Amino acid sequence: MNRIVDAHHHIWRQADLPWLTGPMQPRIFGPYEAIRRDYPIREYLDDLAGCGVTQSVYVQTNWAKERFEDEAAFVQQTADAHGFPHAIVAYADMDTGDVRPQLDRLARYKLVRGVRMQLHWHDNPLYRFAARPDLCAEARIRANVARLSDYGFSFDLQVFSGQMADAAALAESCPAVTLILQHAGMLEDLSPAGRDAWRAGMRRLATCPNVVCKLSGLGTFVHRNDPAHIANIVEEAVAMFGASRCLFGSNFPIEKLWTSFGDLVAAYRAALGFLNKSDRDAILRANAMRVYRVVQAATAE
Repeated sequence: MNRIVDAHHHIWRQADLPWLTGPMQPRIFGPYEAIRRDYPIREYLDDLAGCGVTQSVYVQTNWAKERFEDEAAFVQQTADAHGFPHAIVAYADMDTGDVRPQLDRLARYKLVRGVRMQLHWHDNPLYRFAARPDLCAEARIRANVARLSDYGFSFDLQVFSGQMADAAALAESCPAVTLILQHAGMLEDLSPAGRDAWRAGMRRLATCPNVVCKLSGLGTFVHRNDPAHIANIVEEAVAMFGASRCLFGSNFPIEKLWTSFGDLVAAYRAALGFLNKSDRDAILRANAMRVYRVVQAATAE
């Protein structure tokens, strides 16, 4: 069994997350009553048991903005106590005059490897997160993303196909920063025209050597674990970015709404079956370790 580094998962305490408290807020992944509760590290470890996961990367979950450091501290304390996760993607507000005071605070936590501020915007309000569609073209966003290189931090990039041209220009404006494209570009329109727009944007992003593609969250818009859908996106993404620039992430517990960790991993393993062993290992393990600077586990072979 190939060893796996899960490059995208969450743990949380419900009380810390505005979208998990109070009235239900519509989300792109559909009804989510089942995860409106604590999702602690012990449950995550139980979920991945037997799947070959040796290490993992936590990605921020949208605590209140002013509590960005509290989130990093919570995850660092969790890692210190349990040995998981092995890297942290924290939140920082890139739409501010100078993000460096926030980055200085995040740099206190030894596992922080990068930041994510979700920039995705869509005509459909249900899919909309950012305030405007053109944040990738905003000068202060570009300046702040470029500043990540001084800290050795990466940037987890989340955009829809209509934003990918601006996202590619953002990547080109900060060549010293690695940008990790979330959820394989968030293909939400499965019509021929929608797929063509996604492919065009993905090809544009793939021309930027500092952009890598995270194969995660592929059930987001279909609300199920669909092995054929996963295989289609994985094959196309790998063809565009190459096996050395793709990496696996579970997006748990969101995907837990419709599948188990074992079934999800099985779908990805099947989707990667067309590749040789070295390329499969790169996507399932080695690339995430390189991109997020995950230290080799002492017990790993």
